[in-house]
Amino acid sequence: MDANNAAAQLTFRFSERADTPLVLRFIRELARYEQLEDQVVADAQTLEQELFDEHGAQVLFAEVPGEPEPVGFALFFHNFSTFLGRRGLYLEDLYVRPEWRGRGMGRAILRELARIARARGCGRMEWWCLDWNEPSIGFYRSLGAEAMDEWTVYRLSGDTLERLAE
Repeated sequence: MDANNAAAQLTFRFSERADTPLVLRFIRELARYEQLEDQVVADAQTLEQELFDEHGAQVLFAEVPGEPEPVGFALFFHNFSTFLGRRGLYLEDLYVRPEWRGRGMGRAILRELARIARARGCGRMEWWCLDWNEPSIGFYRSLGAEAMDEWTVYRLSGDTLERLAE
């Protein structure tokens, strides 16, 4: 399938409970690509609960007709902007399998997410990108995305989060 045809034929579907092992495989593939595989502690049981019982996050699969598995995925959830007074769509992970990169798949996935955000009344879409990931940074800029360089991300996790909670 040529590059233009593959992206044009791309279809999307939300994950279902039975897809939980597939979601976990995509997360691990992404972590390997980002050189963060040692940080993946997610398991199928927790993912299933968070994705399908708690309704905190959603997974969108990108599929090409005739392919046995999705070629990409996006994991997202809604956040809220107090300044806009509206919710936003926060993209936690976007991943296209290596053999499908450079064919417009990432752009098509982001377009579908933008459509979802618009349909749900979201005021914006946001995501993070690793500083060293120049191919992704260039791609995001080509879409018109703006880096939020004036903001610094802070995180509490593990023992630090536990200590603060006590």
